[in-house]
Amino acid sequence: MTALRRSPEKIRLPLGFSFSAVAAGIKVSGRPDLALVDVWGQAPSPVQAERSSAAAGATAAALFTKNRVVAAPVEVGRRSLLSTGGRVRAVVVNSGNANCATGRAGTQACERVCREAGKLFGVSAAEIFPSSTGIIGVPLPAEKIHAKLPELIAARSATESSVLAFAQAIMTTDTRPKIASVRFRAASKEVTVLGIAKGAGMIHPQLATMLVYVFTDVSASPRELQFLLREACDDSLNCMSIDGDTSTNDTVLLLASGASGARVKDVRSRKKFSAALTAVCQSLAEQIVTDGEGVQHVIRLFVEQARSREEALLVARTIAHSALVKTAWAGADPNWGRILAAVGRCGAPIEPSRVQILIGSQKVCRNGVASEFNEQQAHRDLARPVCDIHVQLGRGRTSVRFLTTDLTAEYVRINADYST
Repeated sequence: MTALRRSPEKIRLPLGFSFSAVAAGIKVSGRPDLALVDVWGQAPSPVQAERSSAAAGATAAALFTKNRVVAAPVEVGRRSLLSTGGRVRAVVVNSGNANCATGRAGTQACERVCREAGKLFGVSAAEIFPSSTGIIGVPLPAEKIHAKLPELIAARSATESSVLAFAQAIMTTDTRPKIASVRFRAASKEVTVLGIAKGAGMIHPQLATMLVYVFTDVSASPRELQFLLREACDDSLNCMSIDGDTSTNDTVLLLASGASGARVKDVRSRKKFSAALTAVCQSLAEQIVTDGEGVQHVIRLFVEQARSREEALLVARTIAHSALVKTAWAGADPNWGRILAAVGRCGAPIEPSRVQILIGSQKVCRNGVASEFNEQQAHRDLARPVCDIHVQLGRGRTSVRFLTTDLTAEYVRINADYST
């Protein structure tokens, strides 16, 4: 059983990006709550300095929440990507306030932040990509952000410490920052993919209360990036759940600076880049799940022998969102009957007499009925930080790996007190 990644990994910086973070007074705690990514990276050469600042920036692709209630920065960011044809000069993120359910005033506040940042960079507001995370329904204190933008821009640097500062500033109930990076060679060029995420609760497939930013120095079109990002997310960020809630602010943004000079046109380079992007997204997904609110046990749920990926995901999500199943996992109780009951109500035409369930290496349910097993060993397996559970449907050849967690009293405490 391989361990899940729980803490930030080695930080490898792609060329063309710089980062910064400051405290703007949005969070009551006074901790840093305003962060920036500038798509210049290291100091420009004299030749670059003579070019218009509008020539800087990255090609971009993004995925957003499936919730019908959408935060202002999601609306503005989606609209900006369309209007620029997938170009981003800088990213401005605030934590401590979601700027959601704030009406027209919230949208105007977000637009003004982008406009003010655009002026400082000498670009249009549409080239500034906004993100917010925090409490829903509270007006965004845009004036606090405006006041700190000059300091935020002046502080930017292309260093490991600035990446870490950015990752810490976007946290809300997270207990640790989430960072992953991969480096590989494409032809004679060295390429880096760096991912930074926040997320610990309101986590459900189709993205979550996640802000995920992935940076790379390859050269690729927005269309190429969109396809590769969706593919990478399907088996990582969209295959996990902590509590079954989908947020209003979910965003996964992929930026490509092109600064390495490498392209992803040939099949070999494209496969290498796709593998690196997927590896970064999988690491971030594991870090998010292991930092879930109140989580004591992470479950790697394997749904196997399904007729289709959609059917396997339907079964996995039904199990992962069952309060009865999740509380049994919290107590390390090998109550396989709750899992079987969840399979039976998922909506797919499952035949119970074909279902097998394994906890750890033990088969606890065979053909829909009890199988003799060592309950103490099953309890010990579930009591570990990570436990594998296999559900075999006996219907086909499709499988999915789905990350989920238990449901503890600590999760209730955190979310009962969240806004107060």
